[in-house]
Amino acid sequence: MKVIGITGGIGSGKTTTCEIFQELGVPVYYADLRARELMTSNAELKSKIIQSFGSQAYDGGRLNRPYLAQQVFNSEEKLSVLNGLVHPAVANDFENWLEEQKEEKYVLKEAAILFESGAYQDVDITVLVIAPESLRLERVMERDGSSKEDVLKRMKNQWTQERKVKLADHIITNDGTQLLIPQVLELHHRFSDK
Repeated sequence: MKVIGITGGIGSGKTTTCEIFQELGVPVYYADLRARELMTSNAELKSKIIQSFGSQAYDGGRLNRPYLAQQVFNSEEKLSVLNGLVHPAVANDFENWLEEQKEEKYVLKEAAILFESGAYQDVDITVLVIAPESLRLERVMERDGSSKEDVLKRMKNQWTQERKVKLADHIITNDGTQLLIPQVLELHHRFSDK
């Protein structure tokens, strides 16, 4: 079974792309979503986060995301600590999930920072979803109700699209003019034949 890593900058449309693969019957592991779930459901991880960031990291048993974001936003050291706690838990969770997918020809692992985290080295093939920055900005502002400044700050925390393109095995262009489904179908046939 092949593991395909799929990523893209914020607002590129990687989730929409993954949903098309899912419609084709391909299992998708959403690493960022699972990370958020594990930060609440995994007792060991929760305990480590509280040890590192204090009891304010949780509010009534639920993850206090605004507090945690404030803690790590301008501190690479604190972000590194948080990633050092969360990434191993997600990696373990992914391995368990993978065990359940043994019969599949291939699976997708969706991760926003696939390249930045180095996780791209643990997958067989990488797919990058790209879109012009102006369109990505517009999509995220509309989707999240965020200000332009906030979205630009979030974009700054990710590698540039150009840097990711150099590492990607396949590119899907989601610029509003090229159809997504034919691009996904082409890759699906390639991945299914191998």
